[in-house]
Amino acid sequence: MKIALVTDSTSVLTEKEVKDNNVIVAPIPIIIGDKEYLEGVNITSAELFETQKQGAAFPKTSQPSMGDMLALFNKLHEEGYEAIITITLSSGISGFYSTLENMARNYPEYGLYPYDSKMTVRLQGYLVLAAAKMIKNGLEPQEIIAKLDSIRSTIDELFVVDDLKNLSRGGRLSNASAFIGTMLHIKPLLTFNEEGKIIAFDKIRSLKRAVAKVENIALERTSKLDYKDKLRFFVFHSNDAKQAEGIKEFIEENFPGMPIDVAEFSPVIATHLGEKSIAIAWMVDIDKIDLN
Repeated sequence: MKIALVTDSTSVLTEKEVKDNNVIVAPIPIIIGDKEYLEGVNITSAELFETQKQGAAFPKTSQPSMGDMLALFNKLHEEGYEAIITITLSSGISGFYSTLENMARNYPEYGLYPYDSKMTVRLQGYLVLAAAKMIKNGLEPQEIIAKLDSIRSTIDELFVVDDLKNLSRGGRLSNASAFIGTMLHIKPLLTFNEEGKIIAFDKIRSLKRAVAKVENIALERTSKLDYKDKLRFFVFHSNDAKQAEGIKEFIEENFPGMPIDVAEFSPVIATHLGEKSIAIAWMVDIDKIDLN
């Protein structure tokens, strides 16, 4: 079966990964005032934060247009693709997955298989890379989806934001009312729940203590895994490379030899989390599991 693979720009795949794996990336729009930018095309996270420092309007994000997606799917269909797997950022923070589900029902001829990563950035990106490997290995769409479910179940992420202003204003924090309006210098600890929604689960005074807390939680959670020798770690940050380097050193000390990806949050995700956000995450290393 000829299968196409589509994702959105929050998966932050490199140009080489996109080319080598025949992935099609749909850029997500970011609207600042009356200007629209496209993630991965003409705006970076650093540029996004600079517009805020200069007093620009609060940024908003949208979805790739339905017209553009239909045109893409029609093109792929005409090129002989019998199925199209589309791996999106979490449905808990975007309506893109829901839009694709509706399109799959309304346009069955395209053979759409929308897949909710329930995550974003490189965690989502590695699901895409896993799907690409399985396509190359000749698996059918249903088999790929089942294996993606298994991989997704190994993902965990803990992050700290400098404040909740962006998340609460953008409506991306499910339990915002319990944490907004607390005293200054409190740093919320957040994660994705099983539905892929961002929730705050604790609040710590000072960023240093908050980072130490998520590091300790990471140690505790990973120690209980039966695949802890097959983990890949991630450190994400919003314009805070120094803090990210400190967490990387913590991982190297406690998990010697484990692969670590260090990257900035994509502009879309940085829009919601704000500057000086930091995260530690892990999942099973797709290079160490059977994808046949």
